[in-house]
Amino acid sequence: MRKAVIDLGTNTFHLFIVELENDVLKTLYKEKIAVKIGKNGISKGYIAKDAMKRAVHTLEVFKTVLDQFHTTDVIGVATSAIRNAKNGQELLDQIYESTQIEIQIISGDREAELIFEGVRAAGAIGKETQLVMDIGGGSVEFILGNDREIFWKRSFEIGAQRLLDKFHKKDPMPPASVDEMFDWLEEELQELREAIEQYKPTGLIGCSGTFDTLVEIFFKESKADRPIHPKVFELPIKAYRDIHRELLIKDKTARLLIPGMISMRVDMIVVASCLISYVTDLIPTEYITACTYALKEGVLYSMEHKPIAEKQ
Repeated sequence: MRKAVIDLGTNTFHLFIVELENDVLKTLYKEKIAVKIGKNGISKGYIAKDAMKRAVHTLEVFKTVLDQFHTTDVIGVATSAIRNAKNGQELLDQIYESTQIEIQIISGDREAELIFEGVRAAGAIGKETQLVMDIGGGSVEFILGNDREIFWKRSFEIGAQRLLDKFHKKDPMPPASVDEMFDWLEEELQELREAIEQYKPTGLIGCSGTFDTLVEIFFKESKADRPIHPKVFELPIKAYRDIHRELLIKDKTARLLIPGMISMRVDMIVVASCLISYVTDLIPTEYITACTYALKEGVLYSMEHKPIAEKQ
């Protein structure tokens, strides 16, 4: 059985094609393209015309790949930028007209649930309560739970593209702008702080391109050995703090030269790291668990309604 998930994120579009046999998941094709549909419009509540063109073109490319793999069982999901844009449905109509691929707009709550399912499918959560954090371009999802249940979840419209537009107007980001962002987060994330105080998570699990990039930088700079088929990494807090300080003092050109830096993340990684820094101050932990599974794997998991092992 071949299935495909298309994830239309604010910054990146993902295509994920898998084959399922005896409850084993085998990845056939995986691609991510930096479409950046939130650029020049997300803070104003619409998707810019050039971004719509990039989006439709990318889905046409994905359709060609789907046809090559003879995949007809396709689920497409759209998140923050599209669900909040005045012309979001117009974009999805254009995509359907051009490709016959139907995309569902999912709520922030549903997005949080699916992210948690993906993280749980990776085996990243045990019996103790953890805080799961997924930083998108438009929204950030926080989920508190363990391997049995979700205790609390919330999607905040404070994604990296929105933070970039609001706070990172000079490069490097001035200390005054960092302080301003932290003061703003203190107000915006009051519900998160209350939930952390109530459920007392013992650790932080991060999933998204930002955490992938931080892990990549850590391994390149430390020259540490890494698993061949990783789903879960432990990033020491001290190492993260060192990387964070490095990101704050460098401009874009210098950030691009950091070993392990992923070019599509170079603009948003500073504000995203500031957000991580804020959250790590709320949770006493010696490392961040970085998980490579998130929304698209959660969609697959929910399609099957049972755990799926990954074939290496």
